[in-house]
Amino acid sequence: MEHTLSVIIPVYNEEESVKILYEKIRESIEPHYAYEVIFIDDGSTDASVQKIKEMIQEDSRVHLLVFRKNFGKAAALQAGFRNAVGDIIVTMDADLQDDPKEIPRFVEKLEEGYDLVSGWKKERHDPLEKRLPSKLFNRVTSHLSGVYLHDFNCGFKAYRREVADSIDVYGELHRYIPVLAYRKGFRIAEIVVEHHAREFGKSKYGFERYLRGLFDSMTVAFLGKFYDRPMYFFGKIGLFLCMLGGLICLYLTVLWCMGQGIGDRPLLMLGVLLLILGVQMFSTGFVGDMLVDATYRSRYNESHIKEKL
Repeated sequence: MEHTLSVIIPVYNEEESVKILYEKIRESIEPHYAYEVIFIDDGSTDASVQKIKEMIQEDSRVHLLVFRKNFGKAAALQAGFRNAVGDIIVTMDADLQDDPKEIPRFVEKLEEGYDLVSGWKKERHDPLEKRLPSKLFNRVTSHLSGVYLHDFNCGFKAYRREVADSIDVYGELHRYIPVLAYRKGFRIAEIVVEHHAREFGKSKYGFERYLRGLFDSMTVAFLGKFYDRPMYFFGKIGLFLCMLGGLICLYLTVLWCMGQGIGDRPLLMLGVLLLILGVQMFSTGFVGDMLVDATYRSRYNESHIKEKL
């Protein structure tokens, strides 16, 4: 089967590398596939946009989306997904650490029946202060999500068209795209890719990315298990709180029946508070279920269907 590829590349101040990267992409896939390359400029302040515009003059297969300001990698990928036309979509970074010669291997892996193939930078050429937190992040994410990959942070991935159409990426969720796809029933695979040391510039990410990643991992863990059944989460908490509050109030009721005063006991306030919180948890679960039901009834989700005969 002959494929059409869309290569999506977020760009932020990479004027030295964008031209070199495009030449490597063309050398690697031009003999094998019809393709387009979509650069998404994420608010660059250098000459990245001008360099890409020069490439557009030379090759109509190059496209450019320019953001008004720096919105982040997730927003760039989302824009790329919504504007790509290929039946296979490849995402990679613009810093030349990903090697375009790996793209045919990604496509071959997809042809084995997978829907998303993620790269694994097994031999990573980054400082130790980046590698260690990344290993911890990958293990925690695998444990929380149930998707066991070695390298969630790798931006080098290949998707079937329906995967990109089915997911919405925002915040810092670009690291969790395999989890989002897995939750929708797509098959995930991983291949080892060659990783190069950065030739130009410096990393655009600081320590705050790990803090954001922690919060997003909690979001993904919640959505993965309770996205379409929020009552299962809030209901369990509400049941525990109501049972605990009910036991406390029952105990105090027995004491009151025995003639002991309970009106000034802090335990009474605790029992009543737990009952109120439990009812609030149940109410939150009911509201969540109603929102999920309204969403499913108002928007039939074709992405759930793998095949029609």
